[in-house]
Amino acid sequence: MTDQPPVGPKPDDAAIPDDLWRLGPVYTESDRALARLVARPVREFLRIETAGSVLLLAAAVVALVWANSPWAESYQEFWHTHVSLDLGVLHLEETLQHWVNDALMVIFFFVVGLEIKYELVHGDLHDPKTAALPIVAAIGGMVVPAGIYAAIVAGGEGSSGWGIPMATDIAFAVGVLGLLGRRIPSPARLFLLTLAIVDDIGAILVIAVFYTDDLDFTALAIALALLGLMLLMRTFRIWAVWAYVVVGTLVWLATFQSGVHATLAGVAIGMLTPTRALLEEKVARGYAQEALADRHLDADELHRLRFLLAESVPVQERLQNRLHPVSSYFVLPIFALANAGVYLGGGVLGEALDSTVAIGIAAGLVVGKPVGILVAAFLAVRLGLGKLPERSGWRMIAGLGAVGGIGFTVSLFIAGLSFPGNELLTEEAKVGILGGSLLAALLGVALLLLGTGKDDADESEPAEG
Repeated sequence: MTDQPPVGPKPDDAAIPDDLWRLGPVYTESDRALARLVARPVREFLRIETAGSVLLLAAAVVALVWANSPWAESYQEFWHTHVSLDLGVLHLEETLQHWVNDALMVIFFFVVGLEIKYELVHGDLHDPKTAALPIVAAIGGMVVPAGIYAAIVAGGEGSSGWGIPMATDIAFAVGVLGLLGRRIPSPARLFLLTLAIVDDIGAILVIAVFYTDDLDFTALAIALALLGLMLLMRTFRIWAVWAYVVVGTLVWLATFQSGVHATLAGVAIGMLTPTRALLEEKVARGYAQEALADRHLDADELHRLRFLLAESVPVQERLQNRLHPVSSYFVLPIFALANAGVYLGGGVLGEALDSTVAIGIAAGLVVGKPVGILVAAFLAVRLGLGKLPERSGWRMIAGLGAVGGIGFTVSLFIAGLSFPGNELLTEEAKVGILGGSLLAALLGVALLLLGTGKDDADESEPAEG
């Protein structure tokens, strides 16, 4: 191996052996035992779309076991430990659980904002015809569960929790489809993912409008002004990432102080992220070929080349690629660990089974979601607003609707906002979420397995005509 290995196009006499990377530079591709038995299997696991769901489920199980173990008191003490942040003019003090929910979850909602922005500009939500069916189905899947919950609670003290069963957990939904593999046609997967994105938009609007109290309009105006500053920075072609990190942090602080839930700052910043590249790919490719032809790069030229190549890929795509693993493999498991630990002893489980809040949430997720999605999709098809996904029939749509009843992450999040100061209702809500999500997952798998037969595919043809 030479001191300065060639890069890019190279003459034949300088060709690098095909096994060079296996023999040397990249450790994970070596034949060493640690690479073969640990590094590569872990890397492949993290590439699988169900991996995030597995980690999320594992974290929830750990939280439940911990909260019901002889060390249950340590669970409560740990997550209710107060942590303060002193910025001189501003002093923030919250429990560790609140820091997870109000600060760490900003990353999750930022990624959601990036996904929504992409779908609106380049994805299915950009095409009204393609988007019509999942949009209508998502609306039905939000309205019906909320209605079922409201009917069961019937104006009681838990009436403010109507938004809890409206949510769909994208991570778990994708994980269930991943477990079923090729049994689920790609158009059906796309239908559920688009539906879940619309569901996220609905959940964000519900949080912003209905779960915001005591607005500080001055702080809110500052947050909006800072978002406007980010737009100006884009207009003046300021591309330094650190500048946006600083302004984004100030947006979060202002939003936190305003009374609007701070995680919505992540959604807003994600929606402002450009989905178009600064530089055309062919221009960047020309710079690269010119630089590589010389094959004598100094540090300045290498820095310039990296910037040009990076800016030929939209910043939205780059951020989503980098932060999606962080959100799936770090943020969401910690959120589950901090919020899913429900004590089920001392008659708590029995009380939850008699609780209208828990029953309303479970019924909304298990019954309301599939019924709302199925009925809304049926009406949309009959009215000519959309057509069923290819190779999918009504049993498939019913199964996808049931999978949409896995609320978990966002449902737990809204539950934490629904009953401020009422720990009993919050715990009952969590029991309803966990039980309802589990039943919805099992029902969804059963319906999807039934919906992958030949009869179901044949059934879809008249609906699409």
